[in-house]
Amino acid sequence: MAKFYPELNDDLRRFIAEQKLFFVATAPAEGRVNLSPKGLDSLRILDDKRLAYLDLTGSSNETAAHLRNNGRMTLMFCSFEGAPLILRLYGRGQVVRRDDREWAALSPLFPAYPGMRQIMVLDIESLQTSCGAGVPLFDYVGERDKLLRWAEKKGEDGIRDYWREKNQTSIDGLPTGLLSE
Repeated sequence: MAKFYPELNDDLRRFIAEQKLFFVATAPAEGRVNLSPKGLDSLRILDDKRLAYLDLTGSSNETAAHLRNNGRMTLMFCSFEGAPLILRLYGRGQVVRRDDREWAALSPLFPAYPGMRQIMVLDIESLQTSCGAGVPLFDYVGERDKLLRWAEKKGEDGIRDYWREKNQTSIDGLPTGLLSE
């Protein structure tokens, strides 16, 4: 049975900390819904109503474009081992980039991964748990390092060139704000 919460509590914080994978969903007012898996050591709980994740350079920049469009964001965590549980965090997201005031406070919370693009912050409006009884069990083997090796090989100049070429607009043509502000 689904249960709603106004904010994180100790049990939900522990659950989030145990997960190796989470999913981010955003959608513009018009256009495609984006759903992205996230891993590595990239998530931080800032307080009971706010969290942030480090966004690394990738093939697109949909989340940033969607947040500029309307700010809606949902994060989902699924238990793939132990007791079944799904947790969804609903709220408003914002993008924090290197030139933003919050960058200096937030970026030291994360590892200095190559290809660090921006930090996504979610202001939580509500949370929902559900049973997750249909989610399969999986064994965690380890993290993949292919994205980090790719970014390291490109170097800072190569990453900025990639941003210019591939990360300026969403697949629906919405501006992402990366390098343009």
